[in-house]
Amino acid sequence: MLSQERLFDSVSIVLVGKYTALKDSYMSVIKSLEHSAFRCRRKLILQMVPSEDLEQSTLESAPVRYHDAWRALVGAQGVLVPGGFGTRGTEGMVLAVKWAREQNVPFFGICLGFQIAVVEWARNVLGHKDANSTELDENTTHPAIVFMPEISTTHKGGTMRLGLRPTIFEEGTESWSKVRRMYAGAPKIWERHRHRWEVNPQMVEELDKSGLKFIGRDEKGERMQVLELPGASCSLRVCYIAEADSICRPPILRRSSGAPRVLHSSSRPFPSVPRLRCCSLWLRCSSGAGGVPRAELPPTAS
Repeated sequence: MLSQERLFDSVSIVLVGKYTALKDSYMSVIKSLEHSAFRCRRKLILQMVPSEDLEQSTLESAPVRYHDAWRALVGAQGVLVPGGFGTRGTEGMVLAVKWAREQNVPFFGICLGFQIAVVEWARNVLGHKDANSTELDENTTHPAIVFMPEISTTHKGGTMRLGLRPTIFEEGTESWSKVRRMYAGAPKIWERHRHRWEVNPQMVEELDKSGLKFIGRDEKGERMQVLELPGASCSLRVCYIAEADSICRPPILRRSSGAPRVLHSSSRPFPSVPRLRCCSLWLRCSSGAGGVPRAELPPTAS
């Protein structure tokens, strides 16, 4: 039996989240990373960093926690920002996303992490300094993330966009997209969703022209579900719950000729294999394949 004690190569991942005080909050993410690490034959070194510890206010109130958080972030081989709700710690997530993007460190944004990545790009690339999600700031003049029009704003119970839904990839992206490679080039995938907010349709064209490529959309082409930065070192953002239902089994079979064959048809809603494939190849990228540059110093306080 393969055990992590026998794996000499390691991969260090930092999870920047809101609920790190309760480890079970991210159990599905942690288990998916563990499964993927076994798949890649790597020993997983996972550090949980409270996102608020990266913020300027923590430097003033608890400088030790601030520097410990940034030390963990800059020393990791990959950065993952998972889902969550509410304003607490989101500015720290923005800082983590910005650092990973500027240093070309492998990044994986899931659900809220997807939304924060769009907000960070709108602020620091497009120059909309007050860009935000309307969940976090109802008065923002540049709403990058908005409430879905079909979702109730008053009734919260059972009103999310839930369940297994298709994502259609744009034609031509298979030649460069790492996400497409992770799904074996499938033109259509099925993943589970659980959210109320979406990328502002009025900003999609501006974001796309600036280099933020929305390569996966819903079946109507109206809702942004997967985005990627061309040329970046495995920088993934997905609005679905990519870690759900992962299982520790090979995502592909090999023919005698060596050509890959996907275990399950991409046109059928079979969630487990693609999710493990997505995480495992992201971890493989984070472990050093492709010469990921390492940053030496955290940003200076201002």
